[in-house]
Parts: sequence; C-alpha cells; structure tokens
Amino acid sequence: MFKAVVFDMDGVITDTEKLYRRYQLEEGRSRGITDEEMEKVCLAIAGGNKYANKPKFEAIVGRGIDYFEYREKMMARMDNHIKEHGVELKPGVKEILQYLKDKGIKIGLATSTIRERATGYLIDHDIYKYFDKLIFGDMVEHGKPAPDIFLKACEELGVAPEEAIAVEDSINGIKSSYAAGTYPVMVVDLIEPNDDIIPLAKKIYRVITDIKELV
Repeated sequence: MFKAVVFDMDGVITDTEKLYRRYQLEEGRSRGITDEEMEKVCLAIAGGNKYANKPKFEAIVGRGIDYFEYREKMMARMDNHIKEHGVELKPGVKEILQYLKDKGIKIGLATSTIRERATGYLIDHDIYKYFDKLIFGDMVEHGKPAPDIFLKACEELGVAPEEAIAVEDSINGIKSSYAAGTYPVMVVDLIEPNDDIIPLAKKIYRVITDIKELV
C-alpha cells in the first residue's frame, strides 16, 4: 500500500527538539518572558519555519520583542551547545531506516530546518545515504502547517500523497501532513497528543520502530 515514508527531522530523526525547548526557555528568561508563556510559544511554533513562527511568537509574547532577533540569539546559544556536545539521534532511527531501505520503500525528509544544518546532522550520523529526497523549508512557499512541504516531498519521490506515510512529532507537522493527504503518523517526543492531533493522526507511537507494522 505505502511506497514512501517521509520523516520530519527535529524530534523525529534527531533528538534536537529538547535543545530548541531548552534554549527557547533560556533566551526567554533573559528577556523577562515567563516559562509558562514560553511553553505556549514552543507548542505553537514547533515544526514551523521562522516566517510562520514570527506572528505566533509575537502574538503570545508581545512586549515589542522581535522574533527574528530573539531567534538569532536563541540559536547562538543552541549552536554553542551542539559544537561542544553534538546532536543525538532518536532511538531506533537507524533501525527503521535500514528496515525501510531493505523493503524497497522510498525515504524522504521534510523539515523546516535549514539545509546546511539538516544535512550536517545526517552526514555526521552516517544516515544521509538512506534518504532518496531531502526537502527543506526554503524549497516551498508556505511552511508547516501548510501542506506544501509534504506535497513537494511526494512529488520529488514520485508517489501520490496517499501512498506516503508522514512521520511527525508536532501539531504543525501533523496538520501539514494531514492537509497534504498523506498518512499522518505521530511519534511522540515533547508534545503529547492533544485535541488538535488525535483526530488527524492515523497512528500515534512512542517509538519510531513501530512504523514497521505499516509497511
């Protein structure tokens, strides 16, 4: 039935969503933003690109804080951490990628993370070789939760949306994959399934290797 699996990156392939969360809160505190406010921000912007996230951030936080300037400082904090400690893969990633490759399933990446950062992570962990197509946020007009990035991934992989599983961990990602007509699967990371996700996700897993039951 399914001919392709398209993965999000942060919180699905790489264990980086926890780093975004940590340094978003840290940078927020330095500006007098409460953790409670920042938790709302993190939930709203996870999975989106910086242009889609700007109005969401500023609507929640206000106070004249520019999101782009905030994000630049936050990313500098995070990059300093990564330079020292590197980035971990989520459990089971190499296993599921090898499984899909052995089954002849096409593998794609659909991430809002910039090209250089995303490809660097894949190369560092020697998993770049598993991906047939890589789609980044700057390759489409509208970021998640719009369907553009998953539609682009399916087009590049040469499959119809209904022939592709889309693996996500965020509300914006699940909305995007659902709108694209793919088969949305949530692998839980920091965001627990809620009323926005449960009606849209076809499957909700705690570990990524559970995808094996679908292909």
